[in-house]
Amino acid sequence: MAVALAAAGGAFVGCGGGGGPKFGNIKAGELPSGESWAGVYYNPVYGYLHMVDQGDTVIGRWKRTDSSHWGELSGTTEGNVMHFTWKEHQYGAVGPSSDIKGEGVFVYKMGEGAPELTGQYSLADSNSVGQWNCVKQLNTKPDLNSINGDNPTDAPSKGDQWQ
Repeated sequence: MAVALAAAGGAFVGCGGGGGPKFGNIKAGELPSGESWAGVYYNPVYGYLHMVDQGDTVIGRWKRTDSSHWGELSGTTEGNVMHFTWKEHQYGAVGPSSDIKGEGVFVYKMGEGAPELTGQYSLADSNSVGQWNCVKQLNTKPDLNSINGDNPTDAPSKGDQWQ
């Protein structure tokens, strides 16, 4: 996720107030009537992001569409804005380079056909910001347990050999 997040955008850490200098001055508005942060959201690079409410916190997990990484985030919401921290793990990797982490922010808004998250993220100790935009999947329930550190059954392969 680090490389892809850095290139395509990602998640954000909980910053107080307006989103911090990395993400600009983001002012919270009302969460659209009848809407909830809980759900499953899709991004072509980061795959399906499953998010659930746990008290005052929203937690989530995702697995990239190429099955190379999986990640987790935790954040707090104020109206239609969520500030979060994230960590992404590379399948099969061990050691310090196997995980990357950072911070981000999502803004919840109504899209043309479904709710959307407009997001920004950065790697820890970096001021570079990437984009992480998702579309909520209607009538799909989140399942955090479906995404974990187990080797994926649809791991990328090259011919008959594992990469």
